Amino acid sequence: MKHLPLIARILLGLLFVFGGVTGLFELVEQPEVGEEAAAFMGAIMDTGYLWPVIKVTEIVCGVLLILGVFVPLALVVLAPVALNILLFHVFLEPSGVPIGLFAVVLGLYLAHQHRESFSGVLQRKA
Repeated sequence: MKHLPLIARILLGLLFVFGGVTGLFELVEQPEVGEEAAAFMGAIMDTGYLWPVIKVTEIVCGVLLILGVFVPLALVVLAPVALNILLFHVFLEPSGVPIGLFAVVLGLYLAHQHRESFSGVLQRKA
């Protein structure tokens, strides 16, 4: 049980590194998705910059999690990414809900484990 935070941190880091590398370098053929999901992904890719920014962010923060450095920072940066992965699958492509849920749950668990690092930003008054 004492190794659970380490396992969760490494799993989440590997998930984001794998997703970032395969998405950035198109190493895995993308599965067929519905019309709305394809339109959403196409819009992100058509910007020319947003897809690479997201994928590089996933890789960098995933490596930080694996190495165990700047973990609270990596969790804060990855929180909206993980939430959007989950919401994308909930609303546009339900087949991926388990992976999105897995990323959000691991992120929340790790944030709870590092809650002392977030105490200052969770104060009502600065």
